[in-house]
Amino acid sequence: MEIDLQPLWLTFKLASITTVCLLIIGLPLAALLAQSRWKLKSIAEALISLPLVLPPSVLGFYLLLALSPAHGFGALLQSWFNVRLVFTFPGLVIGSIIYSLPFMVHPIQGGLEALPESLQQASWTLGRSKTDTFFKVLLPNIRPALLTGIVLTFAHTLGEFGLVLMIGGSLPGVTKVASIAIYNEAEALNFHAAHVYSAVLLVISFCILLLVYIINKRLIKNRLAL
Repeated sequence: MEIDLQPLWLTFKLASITTVCLLIIGLPLAALLAQSRWKLKSIAEALISLPLVLPPSVLGFYLLLALSPAHGFGALLQSWFNVRLVFTFPGLVIGSIIYSLPFMVHPIQGGLEALPESLQQASWTLGRSKTDTFFKVLLPNIRPALLTGIVLTFAHTLGEFGLVLMIGGSLPGVTKVASIAIYNEAEALNFHAAHVYSAVLLVISFCILLLVYIINKRLIKNRLAL
């Protein structure tokens, strides 16, 4: 039986773009949360963590309403810029960024909070700017947390289903990712194809997690040896 590889390609493309976008968004957000003494910080943390406990279909439903050209933000995009996000790949990327946000932010925030405050103050005392201190002093010291955030975000995006189905549907070559292909094939009783898609995701997810555990163990071992 011939297997359509396009859903797998779309899945890895979605996971890669989502991870890069979340790395850019997550780094400053995690730093802000780690250093903030803001009284309403708990509200911001709860909002970022919502996708951890909220059923993906619920988040997908509200994103479908928000991005739909018939309502609010989606209507503005359609009328002002002639941009439509629902049932498109860019819409999937936006949904994945929101859904995977805590998987990038929490590990990095935890890593930054675990660093001694004296490290940052010593860097400032030596004349380094806040930006230099963040990128050249703090980030190199939280490499295990950074790697964990990147890998968890990528691996988590690989398995998205409910949110993808709600805002992307199952358009071949556009929004039909591997998790949707598995559902479609199983529903059509094509278990061989469903097995192939599932096995590819299972093996790759396991290899990614195994790799991150090995690398993190070595990084921690090297740090303790210094």
